[in-house]
Amino acid sequence: MSDKSRNTDNERYSKLTIGVCPDQWGVWFPEDEKQIDWRTALSEMQTAGFSVMETGPFGYFPTDPIQLKDVMDEHGFRVVAGTGWGILHKAEAWDETERFFRQIGETHAAVGAEYVVHLPPMFRDEKTGAYTDDRVLTTEAWNLYIKNADRLGRIMKQDYGLTMVLHPHGDSHIETPEDIDRIFQSTDPEYVGFCLDTGHIVYGNGDPMELCRKYPERISYVHIKAMDPILVKQAHEEDWPFVKAVHAGCSVAPPEGEPDMGLLIEALADLDKELYVVCEQDMYGCPKDAPLPIAVGTRRYLASQGLGLP
Repeated sequence: MSDKSRNTDNERYSKLTIGVCPDQWGVWFPEDEKQIDWRTALSEMQTAGFSVMETGPFGYFPTDPIQLKDVMDEHGFRVVAGTGWGILHKAEAWDETERFFRQIGETHAAVGAEYVVHLPPMFRDEKTGAYTDDRVLTTEAWNLYIKNADRLGRIMKQDYGLTMVLHPHGDSHIETPEDIDRIFQSTDPEYVGFCLDTGHIVYGNGDPMELCRKYPERISYVHIKAMDPILVKQAHEEDWPFVKAVHAGCSVAPPEGEPDMGLLIEALADLDKELYVVCEQDMYGCPKDAPLPIAVGTRRYLASQGLGLP
């Protein structure tokens, strides 16, 4: 099957590589009865025309690098990134965060990946919505967050050759434009990149196109997805946990929702640099036959806007 991950027909978009990750298939956890089996998901991702993979929750796909490479090769996938949750703002959590990310780093370096996505710990439980942490960090906790982000990024770069990118997220301490500004102003760009998650930026009342213009040198990696602005507004006004917003259908398939994908892809092309642009849609708990047709339609639409080939 020909590689459709890059738009080789139009030089303007030729540096943007479209990819996929398990979130597009409703996967949030390494194991969960509500989620589709990884073998089925991988086969469906191939059917949908994807060939570039971010592996998602560590443990969803095989963690042994030989087995991981074998199954990805079998389905025509190139692994470019791994993903992990890790607490950075609590001193007592550092040892476990380092151990976990070294495990992710070792596996992904061995299969030729280039990035590791750091998902911030949420202050409300992903399943129940109950508070599990302080909503607002103290200055001391925030400073430790920054220090440990630099520390973890340095380990990933120096020991595994991976670029770590911080990821904004609903119900986390990196959500709003102000939070993101603080990250850019405080972290070391040599070791800490940024994952422009367009859906979570919209959820945090930000503008991903503006971030591209404001911090072009810091945008290292992209998660492309859309949110329903009416549901985003309701979620904040009524203080919903992020999981409630997802179950209400907040994360939508483009061209529905925001950001405007045509404008976004133009902003990414304006950056004029190599970028992986990974498709996502938060659908945890969805029917197991729902993701494939959505992903096919999403990839086709994005290709019509210049991202990849149809």
